[in-house]
Amino acid sequence: MSAAQSPVRVRIYTDGACKGNPGPGGWGALMQFDGREKELYGGEPDTTNNRMELTAVIRALEALKRSCEIDLYTDSQYVQKGISEWVATWKRRGWKTADKKPVKNIDLWLELDRLAGAHDIRWHWVKGHAGHIENERADLLANRGIEASRGGR
Repeated sequence: MSAAQSPVRVRIYTDGACKGNPGPGGWGALMQFDGREKELYGGEPDTTNNRMELTAVIRALEALKRSCEIDLYTDSQYVQKGISEWVATWKRRGWKTADKKPVKNIDLWLELDRLAGAHDIRWHWVKGHAGHIENERADLLANRGIEASRGGR
């Protein structure tokens, strides 16, 4: 395989935040590749923390132009375990939980599952608010997204 065909290696750090749950929320993603960085963030006026955690990952994956090798870091066990452990079982059960209830945030899980399938992703959980520099930056971006969802207030 020539260098032009070799997969792009990307590190992605994501975070979601919510003021109240539900309440105004934000998401942030820090993407590092080829010696460069890209910051993404956004928010919604009425959402939940879990929706913002999922949205951060989705928006980062949507920003990629081709299939990549990704190390994705999140401080959300909901996201990390959901995509790497639970999603296969949910799909087998018709997107139902063990107690036969519909999976929460199914719209986002379906989108994440679709996007993740286009890449080779290693999912990493990091402890939030523990001094992990890139995770702290993703948290700042998520909080910037909350402010943006409030019109900059």
